Amino acid sequence: MQLGGHALVADDHPLTREGLALAIRAAAPGIALDNAGSIEEAERAVAARKSGYRLVLLDFILPDARGFSGFLKLQHLLAATPIVVVSAREDPVIVEAARALGAAAFVSKSAPLDTLAATLRRVLAGQAVFPPQATGSTAARSVRDRIATLSSAQLRVLLALADGRLNKQIADSLDITEATVKAHLTVIFRKLAVDNRAQALLAVQPLLADSGAP
Repeated sequence: MQLGGHALVADDHPLTREGLALAIRAAAPGIALDNAGSIEEAERAVAARKSGYRLVLLDFILPDARGFSGFLKLQHLLAATPIVVVSAREDPVIVEAARALGAAAFVSKSAPLDTLAATLRRVLAGQAVFPPQATGSTAARSVRDRIATLSSAQLRVLLALADGRLNKQIADSLDITEATVKAHLTVIFRKLAVDNRAQALLAVQPLLADSGAP
């Protein structure tokens, strides 16, 4: 499959990045590759790559992400770009959540190169590829649909809230005022159909849990 454009590999282990890069080159030799070792680096790469990406491979566990928090950030930035979630374990909970949240595929780091390449070819052809047990829970899809209505600023406030930060800490970390944080939270609560911070955290907790997966 000869395709132009760029792909992004986000993984904090250089050897894993190289293995994933080999799979991409085998699947689509014409795609150029960018690398990132964290969500922050991936966000910078997305901002710098004005032409966008045809494909993103994202390690489920990165130093600056909790559960699917990194996935949600990149999904907001990348719109329709297919994101393939990569993990060292095929935890059914993670696989199911990835599918429900709109990932293009879930692949195991232990999969053979040929299997990875075949999966990526199918993703680039517009298919979703998941292990047989992954069906996507109704609850996860419901939360996904509500989170999808949040703006990028609102999503960042929600993820900061999930980290246990107070309004002042959220304001300082995002370089906004406390009044802006409160305004965002009001909208977030309405869109998530909750009444307060505790209910908002309960609503998104299943998407931010690491499930013990490396």
